[in-house]
Amino acid sequence: MDDVFDVAVIGAGVVGAAIARELSRYELKCALVEARSDVGMGTSQANTAIWHTGYDAKPGSLEARLVRRSDALLREYVPQAGVPHEHLGGLLVAWTEDQRQALPALLDKAHQNGEADVRVVSAEEVHQREPRLAAGALGGLWVPGESIFCPYTLTLALATQAVVNQTALYLERPIAAITQEPDGTYTLAGPGGALRCRYIVNAAGLYSDVIDRLLGHADFTVTPRRGELIVFDKFSRSLVNHIVLPVPTAITKGVLISPTVYGNVMLGPTAEDLRDKTDTGTSAGGLHSLWQKGAAILPALLEEEVTATYAGLRAATEHSDYQIRLHAGQRYVCVGGIRSTGVSGCLGIAEYVAELLQEAGLRLTAKAEFKPVRMANIGEAAPRPYQSADRIAADPAYGQIVCHCERVTLGEVCDAARSVIPARTLDGLRRRTRALQGRCQGFNCQAALVTLLAQEAQQTPERLLQLEASHAG
Repeated sequence: MDDVFDVAVIGAGVVGAAIARELSRYELKCALVEARSDVGMGTSQANTAIWHTGYDAKPGSLEARLVRRSDALLREYVPQAGVPHEHLGGLLVAWTEDQRQALPALLDKAHQNGEADVRVVSAEEVHQREPRLAAGALGGLWVPGESIFCPYTLTLALATQAVVNQTALYLERPIAAITQEPDGTYTLAGPGGALRCRYIVNAAGLYSDVIDRLLGHADFTVTPRRGELIVFDKFSRSLVNHIVLPVPTAITKGVLISPTVYGNVMLGPTAEDLRDKTDTGTSAGGLHSLWQKGAAILPALLEEEVTATYAGLRAATEHSDYQIRLHAGQRYVCVGGIRSTGVSGCLGIAEYVAELLQEAGLRLTAKAEFKPVRMANIGEAAPRPYQSADRIAADPAYGQIVCHCERVTLGEVCDAARSVIPARTLDGLRRRTRALQGRCQGFNCQAALVTLLAQEAQQTPERLLQLEASHAG
């Protein structure tokens, strides 16, 4: 409690991790504070994994500006940090006359947002690009810049780079109270302990409104918006060439069909406003709705095996734009209402937050060295360790597969358990390696992985499973 951080960033999702990374460029003492047991465990791990250009954002909005800026930054950062990605392009499809008539307005919006290569395409071109689509498409919009990437690796890369550059990471530190001391510093306190800081950044996602109220504000309310998704087996990958997008509505970007960087095909999400910020379970009604929509878009997809279903919660508010506000007198920046574009907008948001902190009086002096990071590849577009004869020759552990569905090796599991931000649970291991994420969902490999991870963490398997249960949800 004697140490005082210059800045405490609350929330280690992709946005909070990006902000911490951006601040770690400077001669600052920063903390990244997360309520849960690992980084990226909220919205950042349960989304559509689409790298959006922001073509359909409201022109002139803060979201449009920051997603656009982030797109440029990500194009440099993603390959540099080794984040799995594929530039596939997006094909927005109009199935009704009303949707077809909406295309010119969407085109104009895209051009206003700086996406000059977006264009309207005919029904013939839609079916040429995606020959397995259901009959009846009336036209579409071709968005070349839309891509897919790995949201797990992106969040981990950002947080890892922050830590490598001297950011202190505090896990399992929920914030229950914020008090200002006589010297003007803040004390952030909760059941996991307390820390002091001079500036606060609230990037708490679903709980950003709760943190905002602890600082005396009530500018917005987060209403968790559940998005359910279905993941199909890798044999379905040849059915779709691009990210197949719907015409968006005022509430949601709609149900899409997209490949993943892991070789699967994904269908979703739904959009359902809830009250419970912890309700990440799927529902019979939501999955049935997706099944019907998938049948109308790509009928052959429903003949494939389903690997998994999952749901994520987006931090929707009563406002249509990002709720990023500087309260200069309090030395506090609130980053709320990011909704579904957090992975796409994270670097632009981080840069903007640093500017706001500087405006509030924080001195930003660049470090002489800003250390890069390079993450392990878990995508299918680049070689994996089990495919590298040289790597296996150097260390046979990279030739010993322990998760056969996803071709994850012993070497990768050990690396994940020994990394800068190590995997402490099976869920953490899944997000770092893809283990347990395949067809059998851990049926064949979980026992061996529990033993391996327990050995690395110097725990008993029983204790590891207890921790897993306590950290779930």
